[in-house]
Amino acid sequence: MLDTVRIACQDCDLLNRIPAVPDGGSAVCRRCGAVLYTQRQKRIECTLSFAVAGLILMILANLFPFLGFKIQGQVQQTILFSGIQELYRQGLHLLAILVFFTTIAAPLIHFVILIYVLFPLILNRRAPGMFQVYRLYHHLRPWGMLEVFMLGILVSVVKLSRMAEIIPGTALYCFMALIF
Repeated sequence: MLDTVRIACQDCDLLNRIPAVPDGGSAVCRRCGAVLYTQRQKRIECTLSFAVAGLILMILANLFPFLGFKIQGQVQQTILFSGIQELYRQGLHLLAILVFFTTIAAPLIHFVILIYVLFPLILNRRAPGMFQVYRLYHHLRPWGMLEVFMLGILVSVVKLSRMAEIIPGTALYCFMALIF
């Protein structure tokens, strides 16, 4: 394996040979001085910690009530999965599967893949099949539409607030933290 990497400068297009960059250091173009690459400290550990936190938040968002509706003194709480169940019960099977995949399955798979790939890297090892698994991560990435789902929830809450009192649940806060 080579101990130098070649990186093309985005400013002047010069192909630069970059030796191993120490933590906190950066590589600059020989011709124009533009920063080509910055080695951030503990980048893998930080990404792994965010992935573990995301997995925990995703699990909590699926276990606790998402929203509560208070109509005429009665409170009805919903969980994230209940909307998918209702779509399926109404005969919208493909839509229910799509909502399940984009809001629950794909994000969970993303976090599990990140943890599977990054944890062995911290131990200076490679996970079996890590390149194929990471390729799967990039193929699934556009399908994790948590932001779109959250936007739909906010629009629904605004429209339903005229008919009932909306009580945000623990899962809603977990879901919002997960998006950030």
